[in-house]
Amino acid sequence: MVKLFHLSVSYKHQTKTVTLCSTSDLTSFGYFQRNSVQEFLNFTSQILIERSQPATRTSVKEQSYMCHVYVRADRLAAALISDHEYPHRVAHTILNKVLEDFSSKVAPTAWSGDPNSVVFPALEKYLTDYQNPRNADAITKIQDELDETKIIMHNTLEAILNRGEKLDDLVSKSEQLSLQSKTFYTTARKTNSCCVIL
Repeated sequence: MVKLFHLSVSYKHQTKTVTLCSTSDLTSFGYFQRNSVQEFLNFTSQILIERSQPATRTSVKEQSYMCHVYVRADRLAAALISDHEYPHRVAHTILNKVLEDFSSKVAPTAWSGDPNSVVFPALEKYLTDYQNPRNADAITKIQDELDETKIIMHNTLEAILNRGEKLDDLVSKSEQLSLQSKTFYTTARKTNSCCVIL
């Protein structure tokens, strides 16, 4: 099952990275594991941001988890930790949206100041809303809708082919088809009926 675990926004100073805000969904972990998992998620996000250069995107796999990091040229950064099934393109789309939203609502002077003074409640909403990757990415959503349409169309064609005799009746009764078209259909049907592969 596709899952997002952690989302954070940080500022990458010259010598260290400061986490400005973060949120996690640890419901899939045992109660007594959650503190350790939270510390690991924070640590991993911070280390990857520190090791990433400004104006870069990075995705790193660690066991069954993926950590996606985006450090902008202005040193504002975001990290997203998901399972390995979450689409990489969608993860980076979310990081981009989070950083755009954060930079529009939190003044740049607060990025390098006291991290406890930063308030950004939308971060938790991002983590919740985008558990399903289709919600974050219009292209994925459209592709899923097209795949669903293709399946419905395919099932409809199969249903018509299974009712061959009824289709013959419809063709013979049709007032929209000319006599020439009806003859062509009947001839084609007879010709194709001898070539059935078992």
